[in-house]
Amino acid sequence: MERCNRLVDAGRRQFLRGSAFAAAGAAAAVSLPATQAKAAPGLALVEYPSNRLANVADLKLNEPLDVGYPDAEAPGVLLKLGTRVEGGAGPDGDIVGFSTICPHKGFPLNYDAGDHTFNCPGHYSRFDADAGGQQIWGQATANLPQYALRVDEKGDIYAEGVDELLYGRLSNVL
Repeated sequence: MERCNRLVDAGRRQFLRGSAFAAAGAAAAVSLPATQAKAAPGLALVEYPSNRLANVADLKLNEPLDVGYPDAEAPGVLLKLGTRVEGGAGPDGDIVGFSTICPHKGFPLNYDAGDHTFNCPGHYSRFDADAGGQQIWGQATANLPQYALRVDEKGDIYAEGVDELLYGRLSNVL
């Protein structure tokens, strides 16, 4: 019986010693220089092609124009919102582009011109086009992927990247 008690005590001591080492390791990890902590995520970036999606003349105020980016298998839209927004392109800073697949479970999104939101019929997530596709309601745990847009001197609109993960893509999983 006595031997059994010693094993339990040794186990407790070993547990406490291990906990102290774990706490010391966690404290050391927190004190790493910020440059080391920020270096790793950059390695997971995906390079997307620069694709011409449309021309400014093709857009009508607050009416989505269907596009595909980074390829035809990834549905999205371009929008001319009518007011300058963060991430907006073009002469008025009001042209944005988004994926139209919900990042939660891949349902196709519907655009509501009345409040500039994309809405998911699956689990009711809502995304604000005026705020860069920020999720404002629902089950999604990520914002709506927004295109990085560039407008050239002829008014051609190019997508040159995406700021969030595209649903269902294995090539951009971190």
